[in-house]
Amino acid sequence: MPPQRFALPAEVPGLAARRIAADIIDGVLQKHRTLDDQLDGTGAHPGLKTLSDRDRALMRRLVATTLRRLGTLGHLLSRLLDRGIPTDAPRAQSALLIGAAQILWMDVPDHAAVDLSVRLVQSDRRAAKYAGLVNAVLRRCAREGAPLIEEVKAETLDIAPWLLQRWIAHYGEAVARDIATAIGHEPSLDITVKSDPEQWASRLHGETLPTGTVRTLLQGSVTMLPGFTEGQWWVQDAAAALPARLFGDIAGKTVADLCAAPGGKTAQLAQAGARVVAVDRSSNRIARLRDNLARLSLQAEAVVTDAAEWQGTGSEGFDAILVDAPCTSTGTIRRHPDIGWLRQETDIAALTALQKRLLQRAAALLKPGGTLVYCTCSLEPEEGEQAVAAFLAAESAMRRAPVDAGEVAGLAEIITADGDLRTLPCHLPREEPRLGGLDGFYAARLVKS
Repeated sequence: MPPQRFALPAEVPGLAARRIAADIIDGVLQKHRTLDDQLDGTGAHPGLKTLSDRDRALMRRLVATTLRRLGTLGHLLSRLLDRGIPTDAPRAQSALLIGAAQILWMDVPDHAAVDLSVRLVQSDRRAAKYAGLVNAVLRRCAREGAPLIEEVKAETLDIAPWLLQRWIAHYGEAVARDIATAIGHEPSLDITVKSDPEQWASRLHGETLPTGTVRTLLQGSVTMLPGFTEGQWWVQDAAAALPARLFGDIAGKTVADLCAAPGGKTAQLAQAGARVVAVDRSSNRIARLRDNLARLSLQAEAVVTDAAEWQGTGSEGFDAILVDAPCTSTGTIRRHPDIGWLRQETDIAALTALQKRLLQRAAALLKPGGTLVYCTCSLEPEEGEQAVAAFLAAESAMRRAPVDAGEVAGLAEIITADGDLRTLPCHLPREEPRLGGLDGFYAARLVKS
C-alpha cells in the first residue's frame, strides 16, 4: 500500500520537484527500479507531466546528485545521526539524502534545502515523526558537512565496493581512483551532429572534441535546444560515437545493428550512407528508435526480435554487423548513477553468456570478408577483452583488425595493446571536470576470412 500523505499547499516553489525526486530515489533504493524506467516510457512517474521544464531539470539534478554521491552521503549522515538513518520511513531517508546533497553540492540556499526537506517528511504519515530530526541533522550538515567530507577520500565511497575492487584489480589502484573521481562529476551534454560540428559548437555554446563530438554544459530540456526539432543532431556520449566509426566507408553497404535501440549508432550508420537493419527485442525501444530516426530524417529497417536468435533478412549475409551487446553498463555510471547501486557482481555471468550468443549469431550472419564490430559500455574485462579473446579462440574464421590511433583522432591512450578500443571515464581530462571524461566503452573490430 502506498504511503498516505497529508495535503500540502501546491504553491510552495520547488516542493513538487523534490517530492518526485524522493519518489524516484525510493524507487531505485527500495524497489530496485532503474532511472530510465522511472523517467521515460510507460513506467515513468505520473507526476512528471505536471512539472515545468525548470522543475523537471531540478528534479533530475536532485536525483543524479544524490545517487552520484550516495556513498559519501551515507557516510556523512552516519556521522551526524546517533542511531543511523531511520529504516522504518523511506521518505525520511530520501529527504535527508536530498537535503544534504543540495547543501553540499548544489546551488541551493541552505535554509531552502532544510525547509523543503522538512516539508517532504511532514507530507508522509510514516515519516512525519522525523520532521524534527531531519531539521536538526540538515542544519548540522550545513555547519559541519563539508569538513567531515574532507576527512575521507570521498571519491571511492561513491563506488560500490565490489566494483572498486574489480577496477583496482584490472586497472590498478591509481587508475581506479581516477575513474571514481571522474564518475563523481556531473557530465557534459555530448552531441553527434550530422555536419559542421564547429558551427553547432558555437550555436550550443560548447566545443568540438577531437573526435568530432560537440560537448556543451547547457542544461534544461534537450528538445528546446537549437537544431533538435530540425533533426540536425542527437544526444550521444563521445565514447559511444566511436564504435560505429570503426567500419570506415560503409556507403551503400548492408549493415545490421544488433541490440540497436534507442538508435544513436543506427543513426550514425544511416547518416554514413549504409542500408541499415536495426534489431532489438523490445517493441517499446524500437518505437523510440523509429521516432528518433523520423526526427533525424534517416532511414533504417527496424525489426523486433531477439538478436541472438535472428536469422537475418536473406541468404546473402551482411557486409558489416555492429553488436552493441547488453552488459552491466558500468562504464556509464557518470551518466546513469543508479547503475552502480543496482548492479551486482553476479549479473556478469548471465550477461557474458548472452554476449557470447550474440557474437556467434553475428559471425553466422556476416559475409566472408565482412566486418564485425563488437562493443559494450562496460568496464568489466569479462564483457570486453575476455569475451573477444574467447570468441576468437573458438571461431577460426574470425580475426582481429586492429584499430589505429589515427582512426580515433590520434587518441592513442584509448587503444589497447591488441588494437582494441578501451575508453575510461578518466580519459580526456580537463581543468573544468564537467568538460572532461568519456563513458567507459570497449570495442573490437573483427573480420571474417
